[in-house]
Amino acid sequence: MTINAGIKSTGWYLMLFAAIGVSAYALSLGFLPAIRNGFVDNMLLTTPSAALLHFLGGGIVLLAGASQFHKGWRTRYPRLHRWLGRVYVGGVLIGGIAGLYLAFFASGGLAARFGFGLLAVLWLVSTALAFRYILKRDIKLHQRWMIRSYAMTLGAVTLRIWLPLFLMLGVPFDQAYPAIAWLAWVPNLIIAEWVFLRSRQ
Repeated sequence: MTINAGIKSTGWYLMLFAAIGVSAYALSLGFLPAIRNGFVDNMLLTTPSAALLHFLGGGIVLLAGASQFHKGWRTRYPRLHRWLGRVYVGGVLIGGIAGLYLAFFASGGLAARFGFGLLAVLWLVSTALAFRYILKRDIKLHQRWMIRSYAMTLGAVTLRIWLPLFLMLGVPFDQAYPAIAWLAWVPNLIIAEWVFLRSRQ
């Protein structure tokens, strides 16, 4: 294995580990009331159906999406790749629509609501385009839009990095959350576009 391949493999395992952890947490929120905090309890009190669907859809797509980025698995198990892709699209449809609805009730005022709302819309659109291009057998564009889609899926992971970081720095939640509504996913997309630019060069 080359050094570059080793770095890529390590990165994938780190991504998978983070996806499994956040996915397990999201799914547990739906079925284990004992682990919920006040913030989640308030979401479930205000928008119970949308919150549960968002947890469920988000938990599913984190796992289904991470598996799609392992080249060996895609090559060895093409049928599984296609079925997991369908699961991913269905999960984004559920989680994205629910997330868009939840955005109208997000803490942090207009900035947070707009940030999470735009995330939900772009998540749905990028996934729809990835699905459209695979139906057209355009593998290159399918992969690029899937990367963009999963970069936004990983917003669930990066949000849980930014939030404790802000709180550790002493930033109050009501001030941190509007910024995190954007930091959770915009840098992820910028990194994805940077990767595309380097691949062209």
